[in-house]
Amino acid sequence: MQALEIKNLTKKYPTGVEALKGVSLSVSEGDFFGLLGPNGAGKSTLIGIVTGLTNKSGGEVSVFGHDIEAETTLAKSSIGLVPQEFNFSIFEKVINILLGQAGYYGIPRDEALKHAEKYLKKLGLWEKRNDQARTLSGGMKRRLMIARALVHEPKLLILDEPTAGVDIELRRGMWDFLRELNAEGTTIILTTHYLEEAEQLCREVAIINKGEIVEHGRVKDLLGKLHMETFIFDLAKPLDEKMWELIRKFEVRKIDEETIEVDLAEGETLTEMVLALARLGINVKSMRNKANRLEELFIRLTKKEV
Repeated sequence: MQALEIKNLTKKYPTGVEALKGVSLSVSEGDFFGLLGPNGAGKSTLIGIVTGLTNKSGGEVSVFGHDIEAETTLAKSSIGLVPQEFNFSIFEKVINILLGQAGYYGIPRDEALKHAEKYLKKLGLWEKRNDQARTLSGGMKRRLMIARALVHEPKLLILDEPTAGVDIELRRGMWDFLRELNAEGTTIILTTHYLEEAEQLCREVAIINKGEIVEHGRVKDLLGKLHMETFIFDLAKPLDEKMWELIRKFEVRKIDEETIEVDLAEGETLTEMVLALARLGINVKSMRNKANRLEELFIRLTKKEV
């Protein structure tokens, strides 16, 4: 079964702006799916329609086989949403925020308490359960948003920029939690500007730009389309203008005076690049593979910096 099925989805605002132009997309049950795109690409509009916060202009959307208009309640009960912005009362206790959310779905209080305890413990917030939300750090508030979205135990979790503003250590802790949740059977759709995050977590991604899907497929297959690898070289001294001319055959970009980024296409080797630099009297202090190749693909497809 498809967790999410979208067919020819359109959204046109009264101003004339066409946010979605016939988007078709499917997410398999149990998948960890990335929805990527620059600001204004249509990601938030698409999520708003799927979750019932925005009306569509045309097309069809179903969640686990339930049409979002004909079977609204069943579709919505299958979804947990973590929006970008904090949208809970900061003066409410942490535990009450979860219990209130569970109440919207008709979950009995005893059962809701068990669910709340389960997810607050998993997300490291149990000790804060009786504190007002305003006392939590930014990272804790992000985790509270995730716990609230999960309290009714939805089959589909949608996360809109869940780690924005979260430090690296906390972000990686959230990655581990999301991997565990997905392994237990929850389908996850993630939007993120940290493309490393999508490359690390998602098995399949769709890239949306100007209201249209410009690429869709398994991450490993999409990366295979690049036919190149990118490396960072730390040099012992800067390259002068004449030296730059002599290495033009390679795809080289300057990061700073003593650091360059090099794209090596199929058939080109690191040895060739190192030897070319050596002939110019430039020693390479260190070099490393640029792991986030999904970012390279994203930039090529959207023609925008991230």
